[in-house]
Order: sequence, then C-alpha cells, then structure tokens
Amino acid sequence: MSKSSRYGGEKVLVVKRALFDELGAFNGFEPDSGRYFHTLLSAENNFFLDRDDAEEDPSHKQLIPYCIFTHKGKILHYTRGGSGGEARLHAKGSIGVGGHVNLSDVDAEDGHLGEATYNAGVDREIREELAFDGDFTHKVIGLINDDTNDVGKVHLGIVHLVEFTADSPNVKANEDSIANLAFHDPADLAGDDFPLETWSQLCIEARDQWLAN
Repeated sequence: MSKSSRYGGEKVLVVKRALFDELGAFNGFEPDSGRYFHTLLSAENNFFLDRDDAEEDPSHKQLIPYCIFTHKGKILHYTRGGSGGEARLHAKGSIGVGGHVNLSDVDAEDGHLGEATYNAGVDREIREELAFDGDFTHKVIGLINDDTNDVGKVHLGIVHLVEFTADSPNVKANEDSIANLAFHDPADLAGDDFPLETWSQLCIEARDQWLAN
C-alpha cells in the first residue's frame, strides 16, 4: 500500500512546530490556554496539510480538539474501538472525545481556520460522536502535549470541558470507535483500575486545575 493511500487524501489542520516553540513548548497539561489558543487559531498561523504527510512530519503539529465530558461532578470514560482513525490508540481507555479538524468539515475556503469556525466545528463533532438528551456547554480549559511518543510528536491537543446540562443526558455512542461509555468519579479514574491513554492520564493528573474552574 502506498503512503498516499493511507488516509485517502484527508487534509488536517496544522500549525508549524516552530510556532509552538515560540509560544512556549511544554510537555503535559498546560492550563494557560489563552497564551496559545488565540494565536494558534489566528487564520494566518494555521493551514490544512495532507494527513499522510502530517503524521510523519514533526515539524508540524496537528490541532486536535480533545473534549472531556462531565455530568454532576463525574467524568465520561470509554474504550477506543478498533474502527477509530488512529490505530496506535486502539483498545486504550480515554476520557477525551475528539479528532482531527478536516478541511471537508469546516467552511475554510481560504485554507485557514479562525476561532468561530473552529468552535462551530467542535460543536458539530460532539453531536456526531455522541447521542444525548438536552444541551451542553463547553469551554477551552488547557492544552495537552506529549513529545515522548510518535503519536504525541505530531499532535497538539486543545482540551475542552463539556458539561451536560440535562438531569439525565442518557449518553450513547454514535460511532463504533467509542465503546463502554460510563461516568465515573475523577478519583476512581486516577486509580489502577482504569489504564488510560497518555493524554487522558495527563488530564486526570491535572484534574484539580480544571475541575475547580
């Protein structure tokens, strides 16, 4: 199989790694989202790149909305199924729902993306991946980065806290890549019974910073 056929010509939103370094590169969870978010989502600083190239090129960072869902103080946890887009994360436990921002998903005729279009895309992504009753609120609470592995080197997570506002949201998965959905106490998710993918581990370790906001 040729490299060009791996992702079927998919184009994903990226920024240059040099911009991330200029803003202040970090490893782990960074709660000072304002320091990064507005600059990363300025139209002159982002663009769409073939995913085949982006996945192998650490000189770019793919921007990934990573949504943590909460309801009455509990956090939604799931297991990544085998049909997800990132094979390296299959069967891992996660508290983050989200994925690549694609050119086909947004109104970005000039090949760049602003904050309003990005946030509208996140709203659509939430409703596409999960079915639930009632409404929700969401806000950016930080960024996540992990350059210690091949997946992390080419991705940068924008972490959203999503709160369901219904008394009983009745959450179900809309995609086969999301399995075993259930709400859990944050302290339980920090224990050995819930092995998590790296980004989720980092978010749980920093939970006191964002649950208090």
